[in-house]
Amino acid sequence: METKVDDGMNKVMLVAFQTIVTREVRRFLRIWVQTLIPPAVTMALYFVIFGSLIGSRIGEMGGFSYMQFVVPGLIMMSVITNAYSNVVSSFFSAKFQRNVEEMLVSPVSNFVILSGFVIGGVARGLAVGVIVTFLSLFFTHLHISNWWIMCSIVFLTAVLFSLAGFINAVFAKNFDDIAIVPTFVLTPLTYLGGVFYSISLLPGFWQGVSKLNPILYMVNAFRYGVLGVSDINVGYAFVMIIIFIILAFVYAMYLLSSGRGLRT
Repeated sequence: METKVDDGMNKVMLVAFQTIVTREVRRFLRIWVQTLIPPAVTMALYFVIFGSLIGSRIGEMGGFSYMQFVVPGLIMMSVITNAYSNVVSSFFSAKFQRNVEEMLVSPVSNFVILSGFVIGGVARGLAVGVIVTFLSLFFTHLHISNWWIMCSIVFLTAVLFSLAGFINAVFAKNFDDIAIVPTFVLTPLTYLGGVFYSISLLPGFWQGVSKLNPILYMVNAFRYGVLGVSDINVGYAFVMIIIFIILAFVYAMYLLSSGRGLRT
């Protein structure tokens, strides 16, 4: 009897998970002109301005042309911003429309709710990342050094920033609040995260300061997967990202279970 009940609950959880993920994916695909095209156009402008125009004057960096050097960082920047923005906007909208309260009183577990939103954010982040990668091939040639490192780092990074977007959405009280973190936190950290330069060019003190930036490890680990060069230890980057994911996941689960900022 208990086995049948457990099987029934598992089916309910699976259907709920599939429903949330399908809704999240359809949400950004339905308005793909707003969700997929703008970041691709923005990255194409980065390729033209920083890669072609400025890059031709800079020459090489890390043994590669400047265009090849910045492409992995720009791909990661697009993945980070889109994974984050998808979850923060979607979950805040669900909270604003009181849909979250309905999910919380349903038999669906908090783990399923959180996982569904996170996978939706990962899907959009990776979709934009793939589009930007194909665009970059019009500007330079990429030889993938390590497929496993490249794919795993970009996936873990998308998961981490999807969780960060979820946490931001929980605390946001209005639509202006969901723009604060991307503007004042994500953008500075991304630009100072080794996207456009190697930290080996910085004085020793500023190299140490740069190493406090978690995005530096993600960008460099991904660059290692693509080009085979990195300013930091790739193994350490994996450890850091996984630790951040665990902390963010545990905190997000706590917020869901406590109902903080969700129940009125």
